[in-house]
Amino acid sequence: MIKRRLHLFALLTAAALLLSACSKDVAVDDPGAPYKGKTEKQIYLGGRHALFHQDWDQCTKHFEGLLTLYPFGQYAKNAQLDIIYCYYKNDDVGMTLASADRFIQLYPMDKDVAYAYYMRGLSEFYRNRSFLDQHYDTDYAQRGLDDVQKSFLDFQHIISDYPHSKYAPDARRRMVYIRNIIALHNLEIAKFYFERHSYVAAANRANLVVQHFQQSTAVPGALVLMAMSYQRLGLKSAAAHTINVIKLNYPSEPDLQRLIAVQSTL
Repeated sequence: MIKRRLHLFALLTAAALLLSACSKDVAVDDPGAPYKGKTEKQIYLGGRHALFHQDWDQCTKHFEGLLTLYPFGQYAKNAQLDIIYCYYKNDDVGMTLASADRFIQLYPMDKDVAYAYYMRGLSEFYRNRSFLDQHYDTDYAQRGLDDVQKSFLDFQHIISDYPHSKYAPDARRRMVYIRNIIALHNLEIAKFYFERHSYVAAANRANLVVQHFQQSTAVPGALVLMAMSYQRLGLKSAAAHTINVIKLNYPSEPDLQRLIAVQSTL
C-alpha cells in the first residue's frame, strides 16, 4: 500500500512538473508558489470562479497550483478534470492532451475517465480549426489525417468501453464524420493518380473507398473514377460492371450518361 502510494505521488509530482513546464502561460517555475498559504478549498474555488467567468488562464493556473500543493487532496481529482476543460477552452491543444493523458494514467478505472478520452478526442478533432472550421470541409480531406485518426481511436474507445456514457452518442456521430473524411481523403488520392495517368493505382484506391466506406458520400465519386480508370485501361467488362452498379444505386449520378457514352465507343 505504501509503495503504491509513493508510486502515485511520484506520478502526480512528475506530471505536475511536466505540465507546468510545457504550458505557454506559466509565469513562474513553481505553479504552486502564488498559492502558498491558501487552503486547498480556497485554491479550488478560485479556479472554479475563473472557470465560471471563462478566465481560462487563471483557471489553469489555479488548478495547476492546487495539484502541485495538494496532489492527494480532496479536490485533486476534480481539479484534474476541470483543468482539461480549461486548457481546451484556451485552445491549448498540447496541454489539453497532456492533462487528459495525466487523468487517464492516474485514474484508469475511474467513472470519469470516459470524459478524459472524449476531451482528448475533441482536441485532436479540432486541432486544425483553420481549415476544418467545425464544419464539413472537403478541403480537409486533402490534408494529413493523423489528428482525426487519433480522435477516431479515442471516440471508438468510448463506444467500445463506455457505451452507456453520456459522451457515447456524440462520439458515435463524430466517428461517422471522420470515416467520411477518411473516405474523401482516399478519393482525393485516387483522383491524384488518375490525373497522372496511373489508372491501375487510381482504380485500386477508388475500390478501397467502395469496399471499406460503403456508407460514405465519397462512394459515388469513387465508382465513377473506377469506371473511368477501367475505360482508360481498356477493361470493358470491368467498366461495364461498375457502370451497372452506378445505374442501380446512383441513377441520378451526373457523370453516368458520359460514362455510358464512352463505354459505347470501346
